[in-house]
Amino acid sequence: MSPRKNRRPAPGPKPEAGGGSYWDQSTEEGADGDWIVRTIAGANAVKAYRCPGCDQEIPSGVGHLVVWPADERGGADDRRHWHRPCWNARGRRTPRIQRSRNAPRY
Repeated sequence: MSPRKNRRPAPGPKPEAGGGSYWDQSTEEGADGDWIVRTIAGANAVKAYRCPGCDQEIPSGVGHLVVWPADERGGADDRRHWHRPCWNARGRRTPRIQRSRNAPRY
């Protein structure tokens, strides 16, 4: 058996010191303002979250988006985890208002 050959490192950015990783991150403009959108791969999704678009759980191991306002006011408390289709449909959805049985409809 021949010895294993050394492989050249893949081209592109090098990982950060301390085991950091890279995300696919972009800034999106919408009618509701500017947002920073980060894609989280399923392998990196280790916790369950609740999607604000559909109010359903995003289980661990499922890829999704993390979104927060692009202005300086947006911090760690403003981050929300969304399903990708829910984020793309946010402009077409209406808020889900739950009313009691006898509440007025205005």
